[in-house]
Amino acid sequence: MSFSLVAYDDSDSEAETGRSGDVISSEIDLTDSAVDVIQSSDDLNIISEKKVKSLEYTGSSKKNISHEDTFQLHLQPNEKTMITAVQQQYNRNCTSTKTRTKYTQPVNPLLEAKIPSGNAYAQKRMRNDGDVTIQKLRPYVSKKLQQEKKEYQKESISSPVKYSTAEDKMSVKISQYIMPYIGSKYAVTEIPKNLVFHMAEHSGPVNAIRWCPLQRWSHMLLSASMDKTIKVWDAVDEGRCLKSYFIHTGAVRAIQWSPCGRNALSGGFDFMLHLTDIETGTQLFSSRNEFRISTLTFHPLDPNVFLCGGFSPEVKAWDIRSSKVIKVYKATVQQTLDIMFLHEGKEFFTSTDAVSQDSADRTIIAWDFQTAAKISNQIFHERFTCPCLSVHPKEPAFVAQTNGNYMALFSSQPPYRINKKKRFEGHKVEGFAVGCEFSPDGTLLVTGSSDGKVFFYNYRTAQIIRTMSAHSQACVNATYHPVLPSLLATCGWDGVIKIWQ
Repeated sequence: MSFSLVAYDDSDSEAETGRSGDVISSEIDLTDSAVDVIQSSDDLNIISEKKVKSLEYTGSSKKNISHEDTFQLHLQPNEKTMITAVQQQYNRNCTSTKTRTKYTQPVNPLLEAKIPSGNAYAQKRMRNDGDVTIQKLRPYVSKKLQQEKKEYQKESISSPVKYSTAEDKMSVKISQYIMPYIGSKYAVTEIPKNLVFHMAEHSGPVNAIRWCPLQRWSHMLLSASMDKTIKVWDAVDEGRCLKSYFIHTGAVRAIQWSPCGRNALSGGFDFMLHLTDIETGTQLFSSRNEFRISTLTFHPLDPNVFLCGGFSPEVKAWDIRSSKVIKVYKATVQQTLDIMFLHEGKEFFTSTDAVSQDSADRTIIAWDFQTAAKISNQIFHERFTCPCLSVHPKEPAFVAQTNGNYMALFSSQPPYRINKKKRFEGHKVEGFAVGCEFSPDGTLLVTGSSDGKVFFYNYRTAQIIRTMSAHSQACVNATYHPVLPSLLATCGWDGVIKIWQ
């Protein structure tokens, strides 16, 4: 059975449609869902008054056209069929129980839209949320709102977060969660078990993450990514990005907090060094380097001096106050992978990519900071490069992450002998710059792995205590919070930062 574009040839429908032309509007106002189907907004008043008058006073018959006829004349064929069928079906269900042959209860067709017709459009079911979309009838959106939407979409594609300026300030508040721990003695480190935050606003691999060293601001986490951005996160209370900085034109490989906890030092593959005030976004120090930067570290006793290394045989010491290089440390290597100061700041170590056929000569080099002289270059004698170095917080020892899928333990006192009785192995490196780190109390050694896992080692026994699947790609950094004894942050090449407790 097909529907007429005007009305059914039915006695019941004739009785109903024989009323005034206002029946449609009065019946529609009875239900809330009618507003969803036929809104009394500008969506239906798409015909101007001139067009309505032309339809009423022109034509062969030149007779008056009712509101109902005028409404139907300006609907598309499919819309006429649906509206007329819905009206008549609703009239039959509400006026006569004798005509309810297919429904056991009165049904509002504007809610159910179950019309027994061969028309495919009329048989389309409504969505669960109660919204009905009629062809060519769209919700009204003002021009101002449309323009704002276009500008927002354009801005989100070109620059998701605007560039940091001196006027664009970030207010930093003391974390209420950390306040009870400030000034107290660090408790025993625990192995985290639960995922607290999953932060995935970086669009590229995350190379490094750093907790703020200032205790009252230690809820903030700094991250550097291959997407050319650095970000500051609230990683304790809210798990969200506080601010993004678009100051590099290349991948950001290295990042460090200043000792005061207010500035971020960053270096990348664009040869640039930047010291950024995290609150105002202003550049306190900017300089172009002669090589791509892969590692940075501040002097432990002088906050105005930092070391810079990368794709060069040289390591440079910069002074922020003068924006100049004050010392150069030269080695016959091609690249510096990591730099690590000892606690006193008189000596530091560099790991390089130098590997000979028989031994790893110059793989780890000890330097005198003041004289720029080499103290020793015969520390590690195995043919593996070391992408990361980490010093023990309480004992005269440090570990070196190796591409042999293990961490080697060394003495931090001359002649810096390797401890052959301890080898932390079980994780995988496979060429990634996988970081390693001691817990603040020195009882645990934590490292990422190229298979996305995190490994926890007992420092005394070198045994694996626990492994944890953290990322879908290589996990390159895992670092414990400096105040909270069981909070761990991890990052990986999947572009995700996770907080565990």
